[in-house]
Amino acid sequence: MLGEGKFKNKYRISSPRLKGYDYAQAGYYFITICAKGRICWFGEIKNGEMAKSEIGEIAEKCWLEIPSHFPFVRLEEFIIMPNHIHGIIVIDDDCRDAKSCVSTFNPTNVGDAKSCVSTMWTKYKNKFGPQSRNLSSIIRGFKIGVKNFSNQSKIDFLWQNRFYDHIVRNENELNKIRQYIVDNPLKWELDRNNPENLLM
Repeated sequence: MLGEGKFKNKYRISSPRLKGYDYAQAGYYFITICAKGRICWFGEIKNGEMAKSEIGEIAEKCWLEIPSHFPFVRLEEFIIMPNHIHGIIVIDDDCRDAKSCVSTFNPTNVGDAKSCVSTMWTKYKNKFGPQSRNLSSIIRGFKIGVKNFSNQSKIDFLWQNRFYDHIVRNENELNKIRQYIVDNPLKWELDRNNPENLLM
């Protein structure tokens, strides 16, 4: 559960990121991203399996394209659920030299509503410099790709502002998370009205 604090006499939600942790460093990260209001934009569960909507298909396509835009990333187990996405993102040490991390961005695809490619993937520059290649920038790029499609298709889709991450500590934990992701559709009825369950 995110902590609450006061800023200028208004309640605010504190960042879900681990304070002081460098999210650009190599590692395995378990990610949960939700649609705003947890509306089931991405499809529905039928007989324990996910039946994706059009925007659900695009979300899957954009997720799979992440390494094309962020070549230092590898993807592990993931699943598109009706109102959220679970996935394991690996930031790989083999591409620590920024000069070797060349994007495969193709500007000719920008006008294609079926493509996740958006100029925002590569044109966005974080004011804090190296953070343009950290976990938040990867998720930002993915979310922009899906939102770009929804805008072109005139679908009134919105993401929840934040995302949740868990730094995977060891192989045993990694295997448990992989299984949790695979089993997620079977647990849908338990999770759908209990957002805390989405985070394991």
